[in-house]
Amino acid sequence: MIPTADVTPSDREIVLRRILNAPRELVWEAFTDPEHVHNWWGPRGITITVRDMDVRPGGFWLFTMHAPDGSKYQERIEYLEVRKPERLVFFHGSDQDNDPHKFHVTLTFADQGATTEFVARMLFNTVEQRDQTIGFGAIELGNQTYDRLNEYFAAGMRGMTH
Repeated sequence: MIPTADVTPSDREIVLRRILNAPRELVWEAFTDPEHVHNWWGPRGITITVRDMDVRPGGFWLFTMHAPDGSKYQERIEYLEVRKPERLVFFHGSDQDNDPHKFHVTLTFADQGATTEFVARMLFNTVEQRDQTIGFGAIELGNQTYDRLNEYFAAGMRGMTH
């Protein structure tokens, strides 16, 4: 499956779809284990530092994104639903309480044997928030992130560096 983006399911959504080149259990591990996620999360040029990762309903993933220009972004994911190995649901935003820009994300992982059909569904608070996110480059940056994940799988989930 060629990576696709769909901004029309509703006027507040972005949906990214692709085939990930690993079995579902490995994909799950790549998304939920800090020993793996720091190797591929984020678009090209971005590195991350995992500060804490507690993958359970009510748990948090706290991380810092480091941009090539030296900027740092404190991020927070709050897990709402964790259904291993098929579904993760969470809020994603900055690491501040009551972030008005946080958005709802549903990730699904469909078992296809040696590969996994992956869907990332992002639901924003308003049409304007979704449109600003698209204008910022979220679709391309999301595709870069999932390209990096497939590269991590191709490297055998090792040997990747930030």
